[in-house]
Amino acid sequence: MRIAIVGIGDIAQKAYLPILTQLNDVELIFCTRNNATLQKLALQYRVTTLYQDYRQLSKANIDAVMIHSSTVSHPEIAAYFLQQGIPTFVDKPLADNAFDCEKLYELAQAKQVPLYMGFNRRFIPLYNRHLGDLQSVNLASPLLSLHWQKNRHNLPGNIRDFIFDDFIHPLDSVNLDAKSDLQGVHLTSQFKGTQLAQLARLDVQWQSNNTLLHASMNRLYGITCEHVSASFENRAYQFDSFISGKCLQDKQTSLIQLEDWTPMLTAKGFADMIDDWLSVVQSGKLKQSVIIVI
Repeated sequence: MRIAIVGIGDIAQKAYLPILTQLNDVELIFCTRNNATLQKLALQYRVTTLYQDYRQLSKANIDAVMIHSSTVSHPEIAAYFLQQGIPTFVDKPLADNAFDCEKLYELAQAKQVPLYMGFNRRFIPLYNRHLGDLQSVNLASPLLSLHWQKNRHNLPGNIRDFIFDDFIHPLDSVNLDAKSDLQGVHLTSQFKGTQLAQLARLDVQWQSNNTLLHASMNRLYGITCEHVSASFENRAYQFDSFISGKCLQDKQTSLIQLEDWTPMLTAKGFADMIDDWLSVVQSGKLKQSVIIVI
């Protein structure tokens, strides 16, 4: 399977290349405008097919493309490959506005080609193992509440970047059926001082049938951290990391955790997400469960 990587910056180097370069049935093609980075990583991972212009990949006979470039460039690059009928993976966020997201999904539907948005939190093994697949509406036990809180230290930002680049983490994680809208949503926000352009905290809450959902982000917090709590009937879970948590049931608290030596990228869901993406490429069809509506 020949897969082109467009953009091999920080996120690609930290989260994707360590996994993709270990797969025996995948041949990678690197594409980035920075020639120094291109040559360095090609040497490190022994990749021989290199490009500096993504448009040149049309002659590389690729089976799929993975886009890890800057957010603002996503719509243009993704549209180029979708037009050619090439399965396209875009690291979240798909775009920095809802209009471009809708245009890309409409194009993918018209061309009948998979458009896959990379979102590792849907594949975190610790959460899915103990909570069931929260993205499924067919849970064995009814979910009563889900609170997903992701905080950062001293990082207020402009509203669009805050929401599309970062708040998407907790918001998508509680938008379980990908069909929620603004009806019934309670939204609160805080800004840094009098600078309304510097969003510091955002909370979004709503109720879906009998389930209470709450996404929260505070970027003026004491530390960078992530907390997830889920409540079922007479059973609750609390997670403060991707590797361990607590189950509270029958008036007792038990520790739950991943196996020793679980690789970090596996714990964060990247390994399972990439496996899922490769299965989409092989089948040529996007699974309904990974469609994200914003």
